[in-house]
Amino acid sequence: MESLMNSAEEQQPSSPPGNSWSKQEEINKNETPKCVGGFVLVHAGAGYHSESKAKEYKHVCKRACQRAVDRLKAGALAAEAVAAALVELEDSPFTNAGMGSNLNLSGEIECDASIMDGKSLHYGAVGAISGIKNPVLVANRLLSEAQKGKLSAGRIPPCFLVGRGAHDWAVGHGIPPCPSEKMATKFSLSAYKRNKRKMALAEKMDTGHNHAKKRRQSSETENGSGCLDTVGAVVVDSEGNVAAAVSSGGLAMKHPGRVGQAAHYGCGCWAENAFNNPYSTAVSTSGCGEHLIRTMLARECSAALQSEDAHKALLETMQNKFISSPFLAGEDRVLGGVIVLRCCRCVESPPSQNIQGILVEFLWSHTTESMCVGYMSAQDSKAKTHISRLPPGTVPGQCLAIEGGVCRLSVAE
Repeated sequence: MESLMNSAEEQQPSSPPGNSWSKQEEINKNETPKCVGGFVLVHAGAGYHSESKAKEYKHVCKRACQRAVDRLKAGALAAEAVAAALVELEDSPFTNAGMGSNLNLSGEIECDASIMDGKSLHYGAVGAISGIKNPVLVANRLLSEAQKGKLSAGRIPPCFLVGRGAHDWAVGHGIPPCPSEKMATKFSLSAYKRNKRKMALAEKMDTGHNHAKKRRQSSETENGSGCLDTVGAVVVDSEGNVAAAVSSGGLAMKHPGRVGQAAHYGCGCWAENAFNNPYSTAVSTSGCGEHLIRTMLARECSAALQSEDAHKALLETMQNKFISSPFLAGEDRVLGGVIVLRCCRCVESPPSQNIQGILVEFLWSHTTESMCVGYMSAQDSKAKTHISRLPPGTVPGQCLAIEGGVCRLSVAE
């Protein structure tokens, strides 16, 4: 199987990765040195990003990174920072999340979102929610309410709400409603009308299965409409805690009530501090929700990142657990993407200096035509962005790209 493996971009050349990863068990667990600020990696969807809108995609990723870093510098923990990044991504009319989300078959916007805190391992999610501008805020509020413990009469607080119940819960907890018609944009409305015309034409045509199949595949990249999926972010804070979040408007022309991977546990995002493992890990996914749900890709990637070689582990996971997964054996093309980070305490060379910090290794991989990412540490003056693309001539869903880098976060004095 063909794959593209680009060498990792090192964010700080003075601190090469080499063999400097230290095992968690080698660090005194009673000592918790703080790093300066933290680190954030975001994505604006795995799908198709047209060259004409490349500047806008990169710009929103930069804003999302800056929003998260500002919160980290203010002392916020990872979950709060990752939610801040997602709000920025949801507010952009160029992403398929929150404002400007894809319209469903009924011409309505229904969104999915989830967030996971690696420190508490709590998770909050909403599915097929309408009338809320920032679904990630509802997911984050579900998470924070669950962390408070049981409700009256010993009731278990919800971690996943859908539809009208999710909307009413959000409003009842102080999150303001937003009419669905105000969440649609000129771009999303024109895409809906165009797709409606295509569907009407297709229903009138008496075509064979193969012809219809080719029409579906060719329409996926036409003008980039309906191709951008879930947006997301992963964060490590100044205490070494990790968090991940994801938000999506779902597939274009989806059936009302459909819930994608962005709301499913272990499929849209995953975050887990290094309790008994060498590394803390955080993952956010994007792509075809049904493919990501059936493979539980977020959790699979997190588990794989405990291997010594993160680049190799992610490559093998994407190939063996996703592209070649027996759960997707009937699919011609398996479409998806992930951003991941892992971190651990480290000791710089030479050992005599005994300077501690946090090493962060971050990667992204996708089987779609492209994926837009941005990343930034609290020590950086501005975020870096990149639109990763499959090489010309390769078939989306049958090959993958993988890139990444390494960042060292210093200890605050």
